[in-house]
Amino acid sequence: MDFSVKNNSPKKLHSECMIVGVFEPRCLSNTAEQIDKISTGYISNLLNRGELEGQLGQILLLYHVPNVLSERVLLVGCGKEKELNEHQFKQIIYKTIKALNDTGSIEAVCFLTELHVKGRNNYWKVRQAVEIVKESLYVFDQLKSNKTKNCHLLCKLVFNVSTRYKITSGERAISHALAIAAGVKTAKDLSNMPPNICNANYLASHACQLADIPENKLVTRVIGEKQMKEIGMHAYLAVGQGSQNESMMSIMEYQGHPDSKAKPIVLLGKGLTFDSGGISIKPANNMDEMKYDMCGAATVCGVMRVVTQLKLPINVVGILAGCENMPGSRAFRPGDILTTMSGKTVEVLNTDAEGRLVLCDTLTFVERFKPELVIDIATLTGACVVALGKHYTGLMSNNNSLARELLKASEQTGDRVWRLPLAEEYYNQINSNFADLANIGGDLGGGAITAGCFLSHFATKYTWAHLDIAGTAWHSGKEKGATGRPVAMLSQFLLNYTGLNYHE
Repeated sequence: MDFSVKNNSPKKLHSECMIVGVFEPRCLSNTAEQIDKISTGYISNLLNRGELEGQLGQILLLYHVPNVLSERVLLVGCGKEKELNEHQFKQIIYKTIKALNDTGSIEAVCFLTELHVKGRNNYWKVRQAVEIVKESLYVFDQLKSNKTKNCHLLCKLVFNVSTRYKITSGERAISHALAIAAGVKTAKDLSNMPPNICNANYLASHACQLADIPENKLVTRVIGEKQMKEIGMHAYLAVGQGSQNESMMSIMEYQGHPDSKAKPIVLLGKGLTFDSGGISIKPANNMDEMKYDMCGAATVCGVMRVVTQLKLPINVVGILAGCENMPGSRAFRPGDILTTMSGKTVEVLNTDAEGRLVLCDTLTFVERFKPELVIDIATLTGACVVALGKHYTGLMSNNNSLARELLKASEQTGDRVWRLPLAEEYYNQINSNFADLANIGGDLGGGAITAGCFLSHFATKYTWAHLDIAGTAWHSGKEKGATGRPVAMLSQFLLNYTGLNYHE
């Protein structure tokens, strides 16, 4: 779909459809007022007859409005003007796109970015609108014999802005939104792929494909089990030894900084392409969703797609920690004691707390990059879902400044996170009688936090943050599918870091 930004007068505009807002109760937005004046009260007369109240999401399509050059005018209910918030703005865009496709419009001019959303500028509104349009059109049908018919006819959407100086910010918003939407799609496609196809080797091949494009400034290398053993990644290897699929760690190095020696930002994604729980096997109900235990790695792939598409002037290392946790005669067991790459020993009390064992060795491995900062992303604990539900990603960090920047990016995008504490009381829960650490925190609760505490033992040599996306990475039930979170939030973090975020 083609997106653009223009500054047009509704009086002189020729288009298939103009989209304007109506507030509750029957109050016209600025552009709707102009159209009403042009049409000598045509719209206000309809509203007075009760055709539209302006309630959030209401739709009324008008054909051949008197004296209006555009073929159609789509009135969209926007709720109460003074109460319009970010969530409602997104709902309005969703409803609008559905209505446009239902009406068979090929081209439309949208005036909804004139709506006032508290604390949000033109850049934010245009970018959110584009991302929502792309989200609403997403379909995963690669493995269906009968593909979804393309019933979406809309191919061109113009955002109309009130002044010419807003065109620049709008164009920047579209550029950023298209890159982020592509990154989200990458993450969703990888996450939705079934585990008999998407194993660690599949993740590695995807990482290599991204590097095959010369202009991406990306180099990918893959480390297999033999090399992992040589460098002492025994915790990582233990998790995958019950599977016939080889564990593979894919390393994507992007060089965008003018100084090639500049310290990189490292993004580390948990890539458990299927998590049965191992010997501590999971209940059968919804176990199919454990293909989503690689959403952290999928997120990293998505963000690296954004970084390369926008050619960000930073160095970034993206790591996909690919592995599969299966029961079998070679599987690791409760009671095993593993020696990690750092030299610390870990007593395995539950083989279903496997992600932290993969990540702890990878967190040690990344020390060799002398990173500016490290962020790991993982569907790590069911306890995080209990704590925050499906709405917020859990955040833990050893650095207040990094935590604040991630929180800021989450608020900017609406891809929200919530910071959880790393306190001494929780550290005490992962003490072991037989090893340096236990891999779970016992029966005292706070499982998401004790998992973060465990990881922090292996992230002492750099600035680090951990994102637990167990609750936000996918939807269950009728709407089952990956969400692509937190690609947007991390991309925003990188935009802020480089100073390329646009402020009017």
